Amino acid sequence: MEKAKVYYTDFRTKLGEGLPTKLKRLIKAAGIEQIDMDGKFVAIKMHFGELGNLGFLRPNYAKAVVDVVEELGGKPFLTDCNTLYPGSRKNALEHLYCAWENGFTPLTVGCPILIGDGLKGTDDIEVPVNGGEYIQKAKIGRAVMDADIFISLTHFKGHETTGFGGTIKNIGMGCGSRAGKKDQHMNGKPGIDQDLCRGCKRCLKECANQGLEYNIETGKMSINNDNCVGCGRCIGACNFDAIEFTDSAATKELNCRMAEYTKAVVDGRPNFHISLIVDVSPNCDCHSENDAPILPNIGMFASFDPLALDQACADACLKATPLPNSQLAENMEKEEFCDHHDHFENTTPNSEYKTCLAHAEKIGLGTREYEVITIK
Repeated sequence: MEKAKVYYTDFRTKLGEGLPTKLKRLIKAAGIEQIDMDGKFVAIKMHFGELGNLGFLRPNYAKAVVDVVEELGGKPFLTDCNTLYPGSRKNALEHLYCAWENGFTPLTVGCPILIGDGLKGTDDIEVPVNGGEYIQKAKIGRAVMDADIFISLTHFKGHETTGFGGTIKNIGMGCGSRAGKKDQHMNGKPGIDQDLCRGCKRCLKECANQGLEYNIETGKMSINNDNCVGCGRCIGACNFDAIEFTDSAATKELNCRMAEYTKAVVDGRPNFHISLIVDVSPNCDCHSENDAPILPNIGMFASFDPLALDQACADACLKATPLPNSQLAENMEKEEFCDHHDHFENTTPNSEYKTCLAHAEKIGLGTREYEVITIK
């Protein structure tokens, strides 16, 4: 397979041209105009951010993509699917209120906002996974699959489980209905180190499935394996590293399932992908907070190949210098620090992302070989 083309521009601007305009130039240079959008429904998949989190992409970037789609005759809508865990986006009503409070309205972005899997996260459709090894039929939000054309707009950042949250995670996990998200998480169930657990119950607030139990006698938390779906939200909630996946393959299987879900979403229709490395928080935008960035703002990337895009973004991040006063910098200053020679693993040592990229290439989602074309 020949190298994929990944187009890149930095965050420098010149007099009279803001970043939204520069993003428009980038995606046009990357070839988005090659897609016939005239009169067609165009789903633009992005993350609207959890309430309390300020690391998500600003609506201005979404508006830039919407403007180009409309210029090409398309009928765009922004979309995301409901979450598996408690928070501000577990049903369509709360999800829309969250999006509006974070600045995403038809007025600000220039198009409607549709929650892909409906009111309660049950409006999905089973989509065959061509070449799938873990998933035969993916459960994808119906509105996502009803679109004629699919575009992803991704905030590239760290992630407490999958190392980083990039294009594949934005599509695979993000487009899964609530049942689809369970499909991807189902093999991974965490365990709690009783010596490290403080019994603070912070993890309990993140569990939507009665998967955690508090023991009054011991003052400790434990996992109810009958109810736990393995979503991993409790891991990110624990400040004392008391919770981790007990099955070392769990994260790897999650990565593979996520890649297969992504393939189900993009197969058989025109698709295009955009990723911005900005405000690189250590954890997902699903958190109700965002910690200080671990890396500097690097730039905006675009490609027809979602895998090449993730690989290019990851490589760009690994070449960057860690920022002081961040989770990554603090970890590197610890006496017991073990250098993984990888910014994402050094930020969250239990995370892992390489199997996702390898499996995505294996199933034909794209290629990890790419050339970067810089747009000034």
